[in-house]
Amino acid sequence: MWPADWPSSARAIATAIEAAVTAAKAADESGFSATTADLSELPADQVTSVLAAIVRELLETAHPDGLTGDDVRAVLESVVRRSAAWLPRLDAAAVVSALTGALGVDESAAPDRTWTNPQPAAVLLVEYLAEPARTPPHESIRRAINEIARAETIEMP
Repeated sequence: MWPADWPSSARAIATAIEAAVTAAKAADESGFSATTADLSELPADQVTSVLAAIVRELLETAHPDGLTGDDVRAVLESVVRRSAAWLPRLDAAAVVSALTGALGVDESAAPDRTWTNPQPAAVLLVEYLAEPARTPPHESIRRAINEIARAETIEMP
């Protein structure tokens, strides 16, 4: 399904994200845990970059007139509410971290902030945002990886 000319790491990331989104859509706690564990075995910086790019694109598509604070709050509340029903150990702070990270807000310097892996929360955001954006997740995954690859090939002056 993924382009043969993609590096194997890009194909692995795409496959793992798609599997995790599918598990989230099915509200399958054990499947979600397994697929996000697989995702955590891949290069964290690359996975995080791809997930952040997907979340940003879906937010922009779902909110073409701009994103307000109320929009952000509604996304956070919706993701936490619907995910907590099947994912009892959901860390709401991780959802906030994944969303703010995708928006370019770095809260890592906060003095009392404990680090949590934002990848599973980012997957939940992707699964949720795909519907209002009317964008199949695999299309967003493909675009995100292609855009990152394109940006890496452009030489800076």
